[in-house]
Amino acid sequence: MVKKVLKFGGTSVGSIERIQHVANIIKKEHESGSKIIAVVSAMSGRTNELIKLSQEVSKDFDKRELDVLLSSGEQVTCALLSGALKDLNLKAKSWLNWQIPILTEGEHNNSRIINVNVDRINNFLNSGVAVIPGFQGISKNGEITTLGRGGSDATAVALAKLFNADSCEIYTDVDGVYSTDPKKIPVAKKIDKISYDEMLELSSLGAKVMQSSAVQTAMMYNIPLEVRSTFTDRKGSKIFDQQNIDYSKSVTGVAYSKDDAKITLIGVQDKPGVAANIFEPLNKSQINVDMVIQNVSSDEKTTDITFTIKRNDLMKTLQILQENRKIKYKNITQNDKVSKVSIVGAGMVSTPGVTYKMFRGLAEEKINILAISTSEIKLSVIIDENSTLNAVKKLHTIFDLD
Repeated sequence: MVKKVLKFGGTSVGSIERIQHVANIIKKEHESGSKIIAVVSAMSGRTNELIKLSQEVSKDFDKRELDVLLSSGEQVTCALLSGALKDLNLKAKSWLNWQIPILTEGEHNNSRIINVNVDRINNFLNSGVAVIPGFQGISKNGEITTLGRGGSDATAVALAKLFNADSCEIYTDVDGVYSTDPKKIPVAKKIDKISYDEMLELSSLGAKVMQSSAVQTAMMYNIPLEVRSTFTDRKGSKIFDQQNIDYSKSVTGVAYSKDDAKITLIGVQDKPGVAANIFEPLNKSQINVDMVIQNVSSDEKTTDITFTIKRNDLMKTLQILQENRKIKYKNITQNDKVSKVSIVGAGMVSTPGVTYKMFRGLAEEKINILAISTSEIKLSVIIDENSTLNAVKKLHTIFDLD
């Protein structure tokens, strides 16, 4: 018998009517002979409402209590969907993270799943549908922990792995993965097949279809994924190993994000160990540094170092740099009005001229590049955030994605 994990995002369960619609989707799958594990997000907007409530209590709300608060959103959906399934005469049961349990490494607000006890649910799947809240787990110390934004994707993929599921389907409000954001760029096209590597890059670079860590887990364990719409019967986008994909274009998609900030240290000593001294305390504070650029010094004594971080880490980063006695610099500048625009495609590896084509296209739009980062299958630039949509439109056109 086929075993499937079906994950439903916040928009898919955003109202009672939509929850009932999801229940009918699950009933159809179950009656076709599949064993079903349904993973649900909080109803759309609920997590933001809870965060707002916490901020009204305190601007520095305790991380432990925030996890207790936020986890309630998925628990509500879980119970409502289980009730809707029972109303359709299906045997169903909601399971909270501590009842299974879903064990996490213990970090609050951004934890990771390390194990799931599959026995009780496996026995139940022989006759019923298991409904499980995404985004959360419980630590070895019995603390509720959440998995960060998009964490329900991580829950679904982890369950697919640990239950040896035949597939993992991600239901959302779009009918697949698009060449760029179709809400901003109407000419964007659905991608029928995309590799794990490309999806991982797009997710980490700003595409909001799937959480990047969930894609990474799926790639590691070769779990077939499909992103599809809750509201249509159209086929979605299949995500799997790139050996099964024919690349006729060098670029598969264009992604962008507006949550970056740029910092430049001016007049840093140009000698071995300085860069390590700059980034060591940031690493200890779990601040992720993305792009790094070091200018060639003319006097061989000082240089400028520019790097990018997430915008919400900007103030903390500036404080750490100002308190760091191991480094000396003449001045420090910051810019939080930037965005990151990226092109992604496995076909870039074997196609010459992609970099030139991207830079020429941006130049034609009079868009200045502030920083550059590359890998085998992606090319990212930092630009002024006001130029974001113009850049995305131009790149989407010149790489024949319209």
